Amino acid sequence: MPARNQQMCQKGSRASQVLKLMVVFVLLLLVLGITANAQETMVQFHMAIMKRGPNWTANPNKDALATQQKHLEFAQSLLDSGKAVIAGPIKDASDLVGIYIFRAASADEAKSLVMADPLVAGGQMVPEMHPWWAEDVFLKPATPLTLKMVYVAFLRKGAKWTAESTPATEALQKAHMDNIHRLADSKKLVIAGPFGDDGDLRGIFVLRVDSIDEARSLTASDPAVKAGRFVLDVHPWLVPDGVLPQ
Repeated sequence: MPARNQQMCQKGSRASQVLKLMVVFVLLLLVLGITANAQETMVQFHMAIMKRGPNWTANPNKDALATQQKHLEFAQSLLDSGKAVIAGPIKDASDLVGIYIFRAASADEAKSLVMADPLVAGGQMVPEMHPWWAEDVFLKPATPLTLKMVYVAFLRKGAKWTAESTPATEALQKAHMDNIHRLADSKKLVIAGPFGDDGDLRGIFVLRVDSIDEARSLTASDPAVKAGRFVLDVHPWLVPDGVLPQ
């Protein structure tokens, strides 16, 4: 094949890949009920969902406690620098132990930041990385740093998940959107946004409510959850006070 024709084919292939990624992203936004106006103000963050690592222990010894202190200092430094917009622990008995949300230029930068965490370096935690889209409403933490309880709900593909668009799925999508707006208007849904990697995880809701039972009840009211399109996994999450909008 002549060199020029080969270059044109390569450019065409790259353009096709970019177009496919754009279509996937638009579908993700529509699936989660994000309106056109909201899309214009959304930016990409990088989320590290922290899970128990091979060296995790619920009863740390003196050395492990020292490493935890270094972890806290490291997380504080990321918040102070603005590289992390949120860093906080998950407070239940699941295999999830925390979440970082980074304002990073690339997935590689976000990964390098989280890998420098002393608990990650020591094998107590392992990160699961995802690109995540949301409106940039995050503020600086209040000083002195204090943690407040919110609830994070992970939306996953349910048994009735399908990417196919039909009158039935469109009607369900409208009902899903209406429920998101209802929760937002009630000031109980603080922020929501889709993941950008088209996997099993579709997005998150963050709710400011009085209990995990209330968080589960509110998220279970979603028509797409009732229909089995999504399933929700809800966890208590301690986040720095002042970071999330009121």
